[in-house]
Amino acid sequence: MTQVFDFVAAILPRITIWSILDISIVSVLIYGFLSLFRGTSAFSVLYGLAFLLGALAIASTLPGLAMLNWLLRNTLPVLSFALLVVFQPELRRALESIGRGRVFTGTPFRSPEYQASRVVEELVRAVEMLRRERVGALMVVERRTGLEEYVAAGVGLDAVLSAELLFNIFVPRTPLHDGAVIIRGDRIAAAGCFLPLAEASRTNRELGTRHRAALGISEQSDAAAIVVSEETGRVSLALEGVLLRDLDEGGLRARLSGLVCPPRLGVGRRLRWRI
Repeated sequence: MTQVFDFVAAILPRITIWSILDISIVSVLIYGFLSLFRGTSAFSVLYGLAFLLGALAIASTLPGLAMLNWLLRNTLPVLSFALLVVFQPELRRALESIGRGRVFTGTPFRSPEYQASRVVEELVRAVEMLRRERVGALMVVERRTGLEEYVAAGVGLDAVLSAELLFNIFVPRTPLHDGAVIIRGDRIAAAGCFLPLAEASRTNRELGTRHRAALGISEQSDAAAIVVSEETGRVSLALEGVLLRDLDEGGLRARLSGLVCPPRLGVGRRLRWRI
């Protein structure tokens, strides 16, 4: 403790108003940078990058880890170039936000204070209404990986989730019936969103665009995608690149109950879900 007090006493005289201003500006810039990526899938990649930087810091202080230190030091330069390719859409959106003066207006963190059971019941009720009327639909439930890049490309709603509203969105020949609805928490974040498609070579050729889009978003994020077939009225659920087909009302409710705002799936739970 004495050494800590001595260290603080030695540092305090060196702190000036310029040092405080310097630290404040850097803190604001870091916060603004993170807010530009918050709510997107790139935010998860930043966690991995932070882990690698932390591993490099630890390896550099331990002389016995020479091989790990060499590997990390030679990997990071290549990784920095790869990040420019991976983050290209997010960097473009970030620069556009800076140009519009919207640096600190990122997506707010999702509040967990909502009833997951109500969300599940509204989704199941909407699916049953759509299935009975043979209305095609694609609904994506955002989980831990942010989908802000797809929300921004769609029509923002930020409306309270209800089965009636979901049904009205997907009624044919209405402005928003094409594309997907993205559900964030207990609200409909956006409609008319276009999602990445799974490669046709790796999917059943009988699958339509909605099913391929559901598989595509489930491969690139941890989101759960619900599909109602317009031709057959069958209900499918896509998660982690796996498509469960012909779900009934009870089966869909049971699956969604474990997916709406759940903890991150471990290996055991992931294996049980696939089974």
